[in-house]
Amino acid sequence: MKGILGKKLGMTQVFTAEGNVVPVTVIEAGPCVVLQKKDLENDGYEAVQIGFSDKKASRSNKPEAGHAKKADTAPKRYVRELRGVDLGIYEVGQVLKADVFAEGEFVDVSGVSKGKGFAGVIKRWGQSRGPMAHGSRYHRRPGSMGSIQANRVPKGKRLPGHMGHDSITVQNLEIVRVDAERNVLLVKGSIPGPKNGFVKVRASVKK
Repeated sequence: MKGILGKKLGMTQVFTAEGNVVPVTVIEAGPCVVLQKKDLENDGYEAVQIGFSDKKASRSNKPEAGHAKKADTAPKRYVRELRGVDLGIYEVGQVLKADVFAEGEFVDVSGVSKGKGFAGVIKRWGQSRGPMAHGSRYHRRPGSMGSIQANRVPKGKRLPGHMGHDSITVQNLEIVRVDAERNVLLVKGSIPGPKNGFVKVRASVKK
């Protein structure tokens, strides 16, 4: 398992050799720094902790600064772990760039979806509205709360609330192009999150 952290820059399109248009998402992938190696003896599991995008010294606390200093780097804004990796090929302080992936490989991309604020059941869950005639008096409300136990709302009832801003992973996306000089990956299709949102790119688990 290999992976890298990055930032979603936006979407564009590229043309294949046959002249077909392919919609792609542009990801600034790296450079990332290996901050820590976790093993079974000390941590109970094996993983590599990597960081992306330098953080201002004034915005980092002493534990963050000390942790980054061990890798001889600045504190990072986005820190995640990669499990299932071969620890032997990583060293603390090592720099990972976009060329860890190649064209034609498939990846899983994880990010936080766009937040949409407080939403009703029609927008949030896709429920149908009631009749819009004036006498109906039932238009966009959530529906029955359940007749068995009227003194409580059952768990899982779909109601209005906070929509979006969820952790989402999109699987099996093909890497169309790799620009190692500019640390850019072009991934076929869309990925979760707004522009400049942080994402984690990992080798696909289903391919």
